[in-house]
Amino acid sequence: MVEDRWLSVDEIALYLGIKRDTVYKWIDRKQLPAHKVGRLWKFRKDEVDQWVRGSGNGHPSDGG
Repeated sequence: MVEDRWLSVDEIALYLGIKRDTVYKWIDRKQLPAHKVGRLWKFRKDEVDQWVRGSGNGHPSDGG
C-alpha cells in the first residue's frame, strides 16, 4: 500500500535527517518543494524525493 499523505515540517526534517531550522531555510530559499496550508507548511514525500534526486537540487552544504 502506498502512503499518500502530507508530511509536517517535523516529519520531513526527520525523513531527510536534518534540523527543523534547515527545513525552513530551504523553503525560504525556494529550494525545497513545500505547500502552505493555512499557517502550516506541508510536504509531499514524492516531491521531496524528486527534489533530492534532481539535477543540482540535492542537499545544500549548510544542511543538518
